[in-house]
Amino acid sequence: QVRLVESGGGLVQPGGSLRLSCAASGSTFSINLMGWYRQAPGKQRELVAAITSGGSTNYADSVKGRFTIRRDNAGNTVYLQRNSLKPEDTAVYYCNAQVVPYRLYWGQGTQVTVSS
Repeated sequence: QVRLVESGGGLVQPGGSLRLSCAASGSTFSINLMGWYRQAPGKQRELVAAITSGGSTNYADSVKGRFTIRRDNAGNTVYLQRNSLKPEDTAVYYCNAQVVPYRLYWGQGTQVTVSS
C-alpha cells in the first residue's frame, strides 16, 4: 500500500508561481513512477508531468518550459514547480504513483486556481 498526500494548492494570479508537493508513505520501495495529473471542470483528467525512479521526466506539451517535476533524494516526495501560470492551469491537481507489480495510487487532489 502507498499513501499519497498533496499540498501546496491555492489561489495565484496569472503569471505567478506555485509549488505542489506530494509525499508518499508506505511501500515506497515499490514505486517506479510518480506523476501529476489535473482535472479541470467538465474535462477529463490529463497527465501534466511524470518522473521515473531513474529520474527521466515527461511533460504535457501545454506545460513544457513552465513546469518542472523533481523528486527528493529519498524518492518519497515529488514536487511540481509551476511558473508563468495561466488561467487555463486552473484545475484539481492529483498526485499519482505507479508501483511494481503494476498498480496505481492516487492522492486526494489539491485545488489550484489561477485568477486575478
